Amino acid sequence: MYTIETKNLSYHFTEKEQVLKNINLQVPEGSIYGFLGPNGAGKTTTLKLILGLLKNQKGEIEFFGKSFASNRIQILGKIGSLIESPSIYAQLTAKENLQVWQRIYKCPKQRIDEVLEVVDLAKTGKKKAGKFSLGMKQRLAIAFALLQEPDLLILDEPTNGLDPNGILEIRELLQRINKENATTIIISSHLLAEIEKLVSHIGIINKGELLFQGTLEELHIMQTQNATVQFETSDLKQTQSIFQEKGFEGIVKGEKVILPKLEKSEVAAMIKLLVENGISVYQVAQVKNDLESIFIDLTKV
Repeated sequence: MYTIETKNLSYHFTEKEQVLKNINLQVPEGSIYGFLGPNGAGKTTTLKLILGLLKNQKGEIEFFGKSFASNRIQILGKIGSLIESPSIYAQLTAKENLQVWQRIYKCPKQRIDEVLEVVDLAKTGKKKAGKFSLGMKQRLAIAFALLQEPDLLILDEPTNGLDPNGILEIRELLQRINKENATTIIISSHLLAEIEKLVSHIGIINKGELLFQGTLEELHIMQTQNATVQFETSDLKQTQSIFQEKGFEGIVKGEKVILPKLEKSEVAAMIKLLVENGISVYQVAQVKNDLESIFIDLTKV
């Protein structure tokens, strides 16, 4: 079952400015779903629409197999969210901040201490939130989202602006929440290298269109399919010419001739052919296209 499913979700600010075009998100239950795209791709708009922060213009939104339009209050009670900047009272402590939200949510008071433990802020005591580091503020904002014991957590760029240590802390926190509570998490970001260490599923959006959706493993398969074989030889131009005679279009780049992915038997045949033509082969390597490159290729203009 999908925790979130949208069908042909579309949105425009003006008639000429189409922000989203038929978005069909499918976020599996229990997954950590990375929602990726460059700044301005439509990530935040999508998340605001599915949370009801923007009025839906076209398309359907379902949570837990139920229509959001018909079950709004019930569904929102199962969701914790952090969209854009966290609303933190700088003059209050972490506990006092949570007391404000606890009254709003009308959840048990003991949840305050529980979530402070979860986000590792239980020992901040009387320290005011205004003096917290950015990472601590982000963890406090996630604590707000956890107060209702949600089945679904929606986070918009929660690691934006954090240093490497802060990013690691948020990553470990979200992995723990997902594993221990079976909480489905959808997290938006524009950084694939960061997200791939956290998620099980990925959706890539650009210019309001969903370009890829699937498991991280499926994206890795794309990575393998886009692999190349690089030959370093004593005569690059002659190597390229020999490859062309055999029907392979080699590209000379730097000190190497690059071919699309080859089978092992084909690599062996190419090496033999080069040696027979008096060309020394210094190095042969298969290079997988890194995921960041795939992301850039999918989202480039």
